[in-house]
This record gives sequence, structure tokens and C-alpha cells, in this order.
Amino acid sequence: MIQAINLTKYYGSKCAVDSVSFEIAKGEIFGLLGPNGAGKTTIVKMLTTLSRPASGGIFISGRDVIKHPEGVRGIIGVVPQERNLDRELTVVENILIYGMLHSIEGLKERIDNILSEFGLMSERNTVVEKLSGGMQRRLLIARAMLTNPRILFMDEPTIGLDPQIRRQIWETVREIRHKGVTIFFTTHYIEEAEMLCDRVGILSKGRLIAVDTPLNLKNRMGKYAVEMRGSNGKMSYIFCSDRNQAVEVSAVSGNSAVIRPINLEDVFIQLVGEAIDK
Repeated sequence: MIQAINLTKYYGSKCAVDSVSFEIAKGEIFGLLGPNGAGKTTIVKMLTTLSRPASGGIFISGRDVIKHPEGVRGIIGVVPQERNLDRELTVVENILIYGMLHSIEGLKERIDNILSEFGLMSERNTVVEKLSGGMQRRLLIARAMLTNPRILFMDEPTIGLDPQIRRQIWETVREIRHKGVTIFFTTHYIEEAEMLCDRVGILSKGRLIAVDTPLNLKNRMGKYAVEMRGSNGKMSYIFCSDRNQAVEVSAVSGNSAVIRPINLEDVFIQLVGEAIDK
């Protein structure tokens, strides 16, 4: 469904994306995980025809994104990181303008359906600036889905939202996926990637350093982590393949050691060398 081949992008002399390659299957939720500045948004812009790579290739549903961008725009939807809504217009006016720009047939009925589907019908005549941050995010997703895209790109759609609203957005993402839509999802929330994604790519300083399912990424390190706090107050971690081994390590380390299952954050720290910047 999506194929990126050695994507490279420079901003001046800085290499923002460095020979990144991956493939995403139809109906998959693929998460690109990395700290701010890792190159996630730059990759989204290249995949969605908004920016040209310095080198490399991109194919979406067999279409060459670089040579034929117009053929790709009709089959994708984009939820940008920024809330690029017209804040002085109402919910329905924002959706209507978007639909007119895309020449959608039966637009009025389609708008009613999409507002109902995303729980926005009661807010249809509300001015956008009066909506909560979570409702604005939901409107961005509804707008992107108005054209019935085959592929939905979501660039950090839950950034700045409180945990409860984030989980509501997760449910929305799952519902969209159940319709057969392929989803490319960027985030710097590790829990989000672990909960939502079929596969995860870990991006660091423009380079894709790992791609696999969250479970496989964790299993490569073992199944259990032993947390220990040293005399200097710093935490250290030892990863074990079985619980008996973890218990032995814990016994040697003393009462301050804690045994727990490995999580995706452990993988990220080991691969990138530092905790993610939230």
C-alpha cells in the first residue's frame, strides 16, 4: 500500500531524513515513533505530496508520489499536527468548504453522515474557536475522512491532549481502521504506539533504526526488566529472558530492585540512548 525507498531530505546543510525505507500493508496501522525533531513530520510531508525528497522514491497504491502527486491526493486523507481550521467559522462551514474544494458529490448528506459518525452533529453550528482541544482534533479527523480516503496520515493527532481525550482519539483510530483504511500514525507518546500500532518504526535523528511489531521489539530484549537505583540516585536496568533469571538478578541487587515486564519505552531507550522528549 505504501512503499518508501531511501527517502532523504535536507534543510540547508542539515540532513532531516537519512535514507529511510519501509513498506506498509493495506489495512495496517503503522506508527512512526520518535522525539521532536527526529524527522517524523518531514516524512509525512513527503508521503502526502507536500514536500519533495532530495532523493529516493515513494509509491502509494502503485502510484509514484513524486511523478504523479495529483493521482495520490485523491486517495489519501491527512490529519496535520497543527490545528489548521478556520477558527472564526462553524464546524459545518469548515467541513463544507473542504468538501467543496474536493468536489464531493452529495456533499450535504455526506457532511451529515460524517458529523454524526464523529459525534459532532450537536456542535455543527458552533464556532471552532469555542470548541475544546479534543473536539477540534476530532473535527480534523472528520474533515480528513470526508473524502473516504484509502489511506489516512495522522501527524501526532493527540499532541497536547489530556490522557482521557487521547484515549477517545485512540478509539476513533481503531474504528477507522475497522473500515479497512490504512493508517500512518506519527507520535512521540510511546504508550500510544504500543497500544495502537500493528508495527512501529523508531526514528532517531532522521534515521529509521528499527521496524517491527511492538511485541517483537520487546521480545528481542527479553521479557522482564529489573530496575535498580544506584547510590548516585540513577536508575539502571537489566533485561532478562525469564522470570527466574530476573529474580536472581533482583536478589543480588538488593531490596531496591523492582521486577516488571519490558515495555516499548525500554526498547526506545536502549536503541536511541535516551528517554523520549515529551
